[in-house]
Amino acid sequence: MLEQGTISIHTENIFPIIKKSLYSNHEIFLRELVSNAVDAIQKLKMVSRAGEYTGDIGEPEIQIAIDKDKKTLSITDNGIGMTAEEVKKYINQVAFSSAEEFIQKYKGTSDQPIIGNFGLGFYSSFMVAQKVEIDTLSYKEGSEAVHWSCDGSPEFRLEESSRQERGTTITLILQEEEQEYLETARIRQLVKTYCDFLPVPIKLEGEVINRQKAPWRESPSSLTQEDYLEFYRYLYPFQEEPLLWVHLNTDYPFIVNGILYFPKLKPDVDVTQGQIKLFCNQVFVSDHCEEIIPKFLLPMRGVIDSTDIPLNVSRSALQTDRTVRKIADYVSRKVGDRLKELYRDNREDYIKIWQDVGTFVKFGALNDEKFKKQIEDIIVYRTTYEIKGETPAVQVQSQEGDAWEDVTPAADTQTSSSNRPYTTLKEYLERNKDSHENRVFYCTDPVTQATYVELHKSQGLEVLFMDSFIDTHFITFLEQEYPNVKFSRVDADLDQTLLDQDKAQEIVDPKTNKTRSELIKELFEKALNKPKLNIRTEALKSDDPQGTPPAMVLLPEFMRRMQEMSALMQQQTAQFPDEHILVVNTAHPLIQNLVSLSQGSILQGDGSSPSAELANLICHHVYDLALMAQKGFDAQGMKAFVERSNQVLTRLTER
Repeated sequence: MLEQGTISIHTENIFPIIKKSLYSNHEIFLRELVSNAVDAIQKLKMVSRAGEYTGDIGEPEIQIAIDKDKKTLSITDNGIGMTAEEVKKYINQVAFSSAEEFIQKYKGTSDQPIIGNFGLGFYSSFMVAQKVEIDTLSYKEGSEAVHWSCDGSPEFRLEESSRQERGTTITLILQEEEQEYLETARIRQLVKTYCDFLPVPIKLEGEVINRQKAPWRESPSSLTQEDYLEFYRYLYPFQEEPLLWVHLNTDYPFIVNGILYFPKLKPDVDVTQGQIKLFCNQVFVSDHCEEIIPKFLLPMRGVIDSTDIPLNVSRSALQTDRTVRKIADYVSRKVGDRLKELYRDNREDYIKIWQDVGTFVKFGALNDEKFKKQIEDIIVYRTTYEIKGETPAVQVQSQEGDAWEDVTPAADTQTSSSNRPYTTLKEYLERNKDSHENRVFYCTDPVTQATYVELHKSQGLEVLFMDSFIDTHFITFLEQEYPNVKFSRVDADLDQTLLDQDKAQEIVDPKTNKTRSELIKELFEKALNKPKLNIRTEALKSDDPQGTPPAMVLLPEFMRRMQEMSALMQQQTAQFPDEHILVVNTAHPLIQNLVSLSQGSILQGDGSSPSAELANLICHHVYDLALMAQKGFDAQGMKAFVERSNQVLTRLTER
């Protein structure tokens, strides 16, 4: 025996601390031991390049062996090895890492960084092993092999070894409750999870089980589109192809490498949970790196690898500091640059992915001032604007609620795809400054507000579609950014452009001494009997009055927003307000006929007029139809609507 002694530690027994507190996940012991093995191989390359080792370094590899009979798991490398003195220095002194000392001595002799940092990784093996043995032979000429062993107490044994090959073997005699690590499938899974991209072949039962190549460490110019897509498929199997990606590659003022992908968003995506994998020197650390990624980019996927991200000693958690915030800013800036590049170089592709990317961009503009300034000119909106001679592209949400299906007529009827119906806000304002300067008409629900949109289109008023879930907040943000611009939802009010100054409705009827407008308003007020309902009469401008709605319900912008804000604060669903406006279209033939019908002179024995009763029912029916364009009926409301509809049809057939 060469020597027997006591490990230098500053507590009575550090092993219980390591087992119970330092590492929360036992399986990472394999990550730590394999990382140490990779470091040993990289160190040998560094001393060889420095001229301190002239022997053959051979083909670097790491061997993992399982012996179920002996209940042992061993990790062998053909790296630099250790002398007896180095074992005493780096193994017996807990938390003394050789990495920093080694890097300083051989700085600049390797393009592959050393992984180790804290000097505690080796001791993670005691979480699963009742005894750990080290068999090692240093590269140094004349070195003798040594054997170290420890049973988890502060006592160790250091002896001579018969080992002949340069390198190190660490053997774990596993605890009874940790026998899962004797299963080949379990070891394969751990290597794939933690060590898949380490640059050294890792062999199990003679087979290499890791990929080795880390695409994010490659130069972007050396990767093809298929390389990026293949990497995404490997990381996220059975997923739709990504929309686009961003390659991160910087070494100043911090080191960050990575590839981030914009996924196709699913309706059930949790935008608060990050899906980006965090690596440190190609070693997997965590599936969660919310501290590094700005909130608005959390749904992105991919890999970030950085040695400048401060981790705790178990490499399991981030420690937030100024560097992390700077890295987050860098990631945000690179994403903005990539989006601007695509918008500039291929607006068609940019618009294709906007339904998914737009959510990221708008959320970013709301939460990050720097990002907002970077991308404010590339935020686009679907619009009703049509270029002469072009059939507009139309997209509707599919039944599955995921993709936006293109229901555009045949492609051969289309003009240049760069003229798709999307626009920036600045383009919209410039285009409409003569017809409605500093005013934006928008739609939040293309289905329920279709009547209002068509009315605006018919009179040449361009409407923007702001119908994503984030747009309710984004409109308020836009109003702050454009204080001189008025934003009006299409159902908030009727622009004067939409109204026809119908002189006929102002002529006084000598029989009633009232104008037609007054008669219509009085008719609806009496029939509906809703004190909180504000009834207005207007003639909607149209070349085909029959094609316009007989009545429309308006929700004034300010009143509607106040109610939505109140509901949000109370965490309730906004209810349809009792106080709203019913605009009766006096130019519609139905309304004109309704006046004549209500004045029917035939009276029954009880003094009632069948014509007046039918007119009353039709007033209700017109109001119901106007409401249906704004909201769905509840069970009671639908029942009443069906009953009134049946009554109207019955009366009409009787006539």
